[in-house]
Amino acid sequence: MSRLQAPLTRRERLRSRITAVIGLVLVWDLLWGDFSLLNTVFGVLVATAILVVFPLPPVKFGGRLRPVGVVRFAARFLFDLVVASFQVALLAFRPGRPTNAIVAVRLRVPSDLNMTLVAEAVSLVPGSLIAEADHQTGTLYIHMLGVRDEAHLERLRAGVLLLEARLIRAIGSDEELRKVSAPRAGDREESPS
Repeated sequence: MSRLQAPLTRRERLRSRITAVIGLVLVWDLLWGDFSLLNTVFGVLVATAILVVFPLPPVKFGGRLRPVGVVRFAARFLFDLVVASFQVALLAFRPGRPTNAIVAVRLRVPSDLNMTLVAEAVSLVPGSLIAEADHQTGTLYIHMLGVRDEAHLERLRAGVLLLEARLIRAIGSDEELRKVSAPRAGDREESPS
């Protein structure tokens, strides 16, 4: 799958760099646990120096921020986080070893940004970890803990696709929304547990 993109305009490159600086400053402030003016200014200086020495490739964001979708994504993500934490805790106390599996999930929106955000969200939930990401096919290979059987494996795969859909509904473009809304050949109409 070849994905050639038009070169970014000067404005898009500037917006990409500003977004990177804001993200790095936020991480800086979170790591220091201090959102003071001095710490934030120092964070801007460090972030700018990092981007000059280690320039990141610009990422074109073609979507738009949808506040209702963002709230729904955040609420469901927090719910999944709590439920998965309890499930992993129960697995830790259950006698015997839990069954693990590597699950291949081909995303419907294989952009770099979408793959990264879905991979981060999946990895933050206890019991799942990204083992590999195939940029060419848009496939994430996810190590899942506590897989019971083939049906459970399919529900976990469907859950990742639902997470992708919620993410696209929060920040995706209209075209990406159509991609996650259209059923794919072989998809089941089944909700994950």
